[in-house]
Amino acid sequence: MSITEYNGSALVAMVGKNCFAIASDRRLGVQLQTVATDFKRISQVHDRLFIGLSGLATDAQTLYQRLMFRHKLYQLREERDMKPETFASLVSAILYEKRFGPYFTQPVIAGLSDEDRPFICTTDSIGAKELAKDFVVAGTASESLYGACEAMFKPDMEPEELFETVSQALLSSVDRDCLSGWGGHVFVVTPTEVQEKILKGRMD
Repeated sequence: MSITEYNGSALVAMVGKNCFAIASDRRLGVQLQTVATDFKRISQVHDRLFIGLSGLATDAQTLYQRLMFRHKLYQLREERDMKPETFASLVSAILYEKRFGPYFTQPVIAGLSDEDRPFICTTDSIGAKELAKDFVVAGTASESLYGACEAMFKPDMEPEELFETVSQALLSSVDRDCLSGWGGHVFVVTPTEVQEKILKGRMD
């Protein structure tokens, strides 16, 4: 088993019309043994920017603390929040810095940039960015997430339809992956509000 699959995870970010959704499963496992069923993989950087970290849970928490430290320094120096594109470059730089002993994690970054354009991106464990205009996925359930998102995605979805689409994609995918699951955690972000919802899924 790969070390990135040790804790299991499923992450997906999807764009809509001037909004985006980011969702993850809630299971924390040690290989096939479930340790927690309310694990948070998605964190809010500021009102318009979120990051989800799949992979080894300990590395994900360490990386998140480093990123928040750097973001707070940026806020103090610049007196403004970091743009999603800038934050993605910061994540990439921090991961590449540690390329000879990498963090075993795959980040998913989602935010609203200027003119309320949704921005989503993912990187690998050494910081190579992959930008997308529709959706990005990460984690042990990524293969089934790709299939579900390809089948369900439509451009310019409104927030309600986007929530429904990303939720159905997540729940149907984690059912096909024994290392992730136990419901879902979904954020739908528009220029005016952040909606957070918990999904109930199969509890086995």
